[in-house]
Amino acid sequence: MTDDAERGVDPVTLEVVRNACAAVCEEMNATLVRTSYSPNIKERKDCSCALFDASGNLVAQAENMPVHLGAMPFSVAAALEAFPPGTLGPGDAILLNDPYEGGAHLPDLTLVTPVYDDGKLVAFTANRAHHADIGGSTAGSVSADSTEIYQEGLRIPPVKLRVAGEANETAYDLIERNVRTPEERRGDLRAQVAANETGAERFEELVDRYGSDDITDALAEIADYSERRMRSELAEIPDGEYRFEDVLDGDGRGSEDLPVAATVTVEGESVHIDFDGTAAQTDGPINAVFAVTASATYYAVRAITNPDIPPNEGCYRPVEIDAPSGTIVNPNPPAAVVGGNLETSQRVTDVVLGAFADAVPERAVAAGQGTMNNVTFGGTDEAGEPFAFYETQGGGFGAHAEGDGMDAVHVHMSNTLNTPAEVLETAYPLRVRRYALRPDTGGAGEYRGGLGLRRDIEVRTDSDCSLLADRQKHAPYGLAGGDDGTPGATYLIGDDGEVRIPGKSTHDLSAGDIISLRTPGGGGYGDPSERALEAIERELRLGKLSAEVAREAYEYEE
Repeated sequence: MTDDAERGVDPVTLEVVRNACAAVCEEMNATLVRTSYSPNIKERKDCSCALFDASGNLVAQAENMPVHLGAMPFSVAAALEAFPPGTLGPGDAILLNDPYEGGAHLPDLTLVTPVYDDGKLVAFTANRAHHADIGGSTAGSVSADSTEIYQEGLRIPPVKLRVAGEANETAYDLIERNVRTPEERRGDLRAQVAANETGAERFEELVDRYGSDDITDALAEIADYSERRMRSELAEIPDGEYRFEDVLDGDGRGSEDLPVAATVTVEGESVHIDFDGTAAQTDGPINAVFAVTASATYYAVRAITNPDIPPNEGCYRPVEIDAPSGTIVNPNPPAAVVGGNLETSQRVTDVVLGAFADAVPERAVAAGQGTMNNVTFGGTDEAGEPFAFYETQGGGFGAHAEGDGMDAVHVHMSNTLNTPAEVLETAYPLRVRRYALRPDTGGAGEYRGGLGLRRDIEVRTDSDCSLLADRQKHAPYGLAGGDDGTPGATYLIGDDGEVRIPGKSTHDLSAGDIISLRTPGGGGYGDPSERALEAIERELRLGKLSAEVAREAYEYEE
């Protein structure tokens, strides 16, 4: 680290530049959301934006999707390895999605754009967006029964999507011919281009104001500042080795109760996280590439230390990660990986936070729902046009030492929104039949876990369906004497009545069939006997808690 005085950058300028870079990312994200075509990006905001320096180091990010943001530096590194700075010029943009070459899973397309000032490379803007279809065996490209990455969609190594300001139509054509909804894909890709160009324009204005050299010095010092703050936070955690293990329900292909283990070693101002003891990679699609595992780990470390530390390359310098090769947290190709980004990332977060709970119990949080409850529908609508719908579902957040977990929210690695029922029913041949909280699903405790939700979606035309969810067998854990949350479940409601179906499965649906998604509640925190009487009575009035559970869990008597 270099002292900021040696660089000649005063503290006021540093703070102005730091906030300006964050604002650049937020404006990029606003552009991406506003100009996108698909409801998955426009409504659910399943996208993220970030800014990198001329060497490809993370400078700032919008507060979007944790699973995207920690992994995006791997994409930028892969893009620059394929196209070194000397091969780039103004107006270029590099696209990629290959999980084994900087990506996370195939639906997440990352675009990297170089930024220049008077011909000098000064930065990169980058964004990642989840496309509602990228080909593969299942509409929506989130197939629960894939066994190889080749089945999961179009695999794109780093390629120039734009060259000197002009679209690479060959690249666009290749993508469009391999997806079910080509017009939507082109629209979302153009939105990604617009977002990066917006970021480039704003960063160029910043360089014009302060000068290239001062900006370079400021970015380096901001990274050092983040490192100092992270090291200071880690120094407050007692030195020691802390271990936690949890499981995934299974891979959907017959392998069940798959352990994810983390040993967290705190030593002075640094931390080492080792995933030795985690299950070997599986046939099913729940393998998480290292970039995803690192992203989940970085998120957990930031959450347990201080989320206000500016997120950049310096923030993660004191964090070392070991993930054994050939496991579900660092698989070898051609393992299927679409669910690793979605489900295994959540369990990685759970075990790292669980390990830290022993070290700093006052900062601990019980397990949230621990799944994204992924669902896709696809087919042909009434007008004969193909459609592909993708969505994740909220659930219960874990309780903690200062309060109850939130109800029906996207937890940890997700951080997206639902698709509004009005949009869903307008854009797709689908209908929301029920959308409600699941009473009694939050784990009891002095502070209860957040409630899961129920969302019933009817298909109005014959459709394919893929489900990819977890925590339907093993419940989210409670802490400090709190009870576990209630596991999730999925049901098919059709001619045979209501039938429970596996959380990881694919189905051919007939018009009128309903998929009922019932998501887990979060774990509770603290002894249930310590829960405040007024909190119990309030939840009874609101219908969040039944009289039976009030009596059993809290010994409540009317």
